[in-house]
Amino acid sequence: MSARHRTSSPSRQTEDTLRVPSRSRLLRSVARGCVGGFAATVAMTVYRIPGFKALPPTAEFWARYVGGGDTEEYFLPGLFLHLLYGVVGGAVYGLVASFVDVSDPVARERLGILGGLGYALALSVFGSRVVFVRLLGRELQPEDALVFHVGHAVYGATLGTFVATSESAGDVYRESRRTRPDTATQRASE
Repeated sequence: MSARHRTSSPSRQTEDTLRVPSRSRLLRSVARGCVGGFAATVAMTVYRIPGFKALPPTAEFWARYVGGGDTEEYFLPGLFLHLLYGVVGGAVYGLVASFVDVSDPVARERLGILGGLGYALALSVFGSRVVFVRLLGRELQPEDALVFHVGHAVYGATLGTFVATSESAGDVYRESRRTRPDTATQRASE
């Protein structure tokens, strides 16, 4: 059994708390958050492409507050800004996640995914209520709201998984207790 799949003793599990991270842990977690935020933004964007009939709202934000003119002219700056927001959002999540010290890797991964989902859904509500309504003076169409919010759930699950599972490197597979007959035969002949 690899170290990655060992469970903690009951006495160690009670020691799991919120802790002030070391400087190196904090920096690693923020870096994982940045990379995870980039990967999560790409995953969210790819998910949204077939169902969302508009550019990311960052293109309209760029057109209104930076460039002036028509939103369609700012596809690349809008996409860049969208990726930048995703990376910064990932860094913030990584920063917050660095304070959670859970020694059990399975519990850490579950907490990371659930935390990422909650974080991303909060960002989604902020985007739909503040960015769209207050900054851009628009509202999501009801048929597009589901894709918008599920896209953010994809972001959160991807980000949370990335940050939680990148904590340690090692074997990701372990020996199965269920072996196929041909595997058992091969082992017996060795």
